[in-house]
Amino acid sequence: MSEPDRCDVVYVRIDDGDGDHLLTAPVGSRLRDVLRDAGHSPHTRLTARANCGGRGLCGTCGVRLDESPAPDHWHDALADRWGYPRLSCQVTLREDVRVRLPAKMIWGRRE
Repeated sequence: MSEPDRCDVVYVRIDDGDGDHLLTAPVGSRLRDVLRDAGHSPHTRLTARANCGGRGLCGTCGVRLDESPAPDHWHDALADRWGYPRLSCQVTLREDVRVRLPAKMIWGRRE
């Protein structure tokens, strides 16, 4: 099996608090799916089961992006403007990206 052509993949560098991890993903992938498939879920233990399934409704898959791509979703446009975490389910990977998984709060409690 040959390696994918570099123009067919993007690099996703993840800072999850335990160090940096480098992933490759097909161009056009959703960031949420890439993170979950690699074992770096953007969700907390509770919201991993109680979420909207990647439809951009619940806001539980927020991540911080360095040099983030232009927002495609209304929530991400607000997040970009006001400094909120971006919804990983609404980020289509078109270029290399650096992702920071923030500490999550659920109902006023830090996980």
